[in-house]
Amino acid sequence: MGGGLLMLAAAPGTAEARRTLTAGTATAGTATADTAAGAARQSAITQGTTLVHADLHNHTLMSDGDGDPALAFGSMRAAGLDVAAITDHTTLFAIEGLSGREWDRVGALADAADDPGTYTAIRGFEWSHPLLGHVNVWFTPGFTDLGGSSGMSRLYSWITASGGIAGFNHPGRELVRFDDFRFNAAARDPMVSMEIFNRGDDYLFDGWGNGQSSPLNRCLNAGWRTGLTGVSDEHGTDWGFPEGKGRTGIWVTENTRAQVQAAMRSRCFFATRVSGLRLDATANGVRMGGTTTAGDVRFRVDLDRGPEWVGKPLRIQVLRPGSRAPSVPLVVDTEAGRVAEFTVPSTVDDGPWVVLRVSDPTQANASPGPAGHPCNDWGVAYTSPWWLT
Repeated sequence: MGGGLLMLAAAPGTAEARRTLTAGTATAGTATADTAAGAARQSAITQGTTLVHADLHNHTLMSDGDGDPALAFGSMRAAGLDVAAITDHTTLFAIEGLSGREWDRVGALADAADDPGTYTAIRGFEWSHPLLGHVNVWFTPGFTDLGGSSGMSRLYSWITASGGIAGFNHPGRELVRFDDFRFNAAARDPMVSMEIFNRGDDYLFDGWGNGQSSPLNRCLNAGWRTGLTGVSDEHGTDWGFPEGKGRTGIWVTENTRAQVQAAMRSRCFFATRVSGLRLDATANGVRMGGTTTAGDVRFRVDLDRGPEWVGKPLRIQVLRPGSRAPSVPLVVDTEAGRVAEFTVPSTVDDGPWVVLRVSDPTQANASPGPAGHPCNDWGVAYTSPWWLT
């Protein structure tokens, strides 16, 4: 698949012990810890940050979920997550969303669960429109709904004024998909993310069978500079536990609300739908989420999931802008537990962004794109993009 140089080198690191469940921690009571212990939290290719595992999209009885919000943060901590958010819907016609009193309550629950340096608990909300789509918003003192922000422009203005950050949820599921990702320059910086994994679904080609373009392609080609997240979008009572649902790996200097927000703003995070995965990547020495110079771009990829995956065959697909779906100039065969290094010739004329997708070639993508596309296999993880100059 195109020209490129490939070199594999053994990566250091040992498996990290699973978090010991704290005596007396409140949980939903029915879940079992079936998530993987996973890889060590230190990167094999960069220094100065630690990996934290996050789930930034969860629901409770305060909107359309089933569970008691008082149990959610404890359940996610017991499951081994390091960062967790409750993001109940604001009112969506038939769904009665957050009230002011409930917003205050989830803030108090997050403050009680927050353990700076060890566990970050976040209050957020999900702005919801039946046609335009849904947007998660975090780190704001208040919330907005369709009464206060009836469309995308008003929502972007509200987010920008609030000082918070936000992301596009399950992109393409709703018909109009954020006014087809119409770009808003003032909102570029606070719109930090797009969900590429939601529950068990890969949204790379969502809507392709109905004639829509790839949401990833449309979003980044429109000018947005979103990183990529995975979330469970949990509506039940086993927050954090089910294996195979989306989650996000964030590279932080310390596990606090301020540093989680800073890492999200710098797009230094990746999406996955397996627990315990460590993914770090650089392009010309620049980490995911950054800007680098076009030309012969040299990538280094640290990919590990601990002893359970040592030697597991995987693929790294280089995604570049295309007209309706990403083009793939290079596919690299690799293994878990190794550092892959390869070079990709890239020009700005071919488009300003590049994303790396990690896949399992033995399984099929349940939502495939064009016939024969290299990404019609099972997605394991996505880096956030780099932007080329």
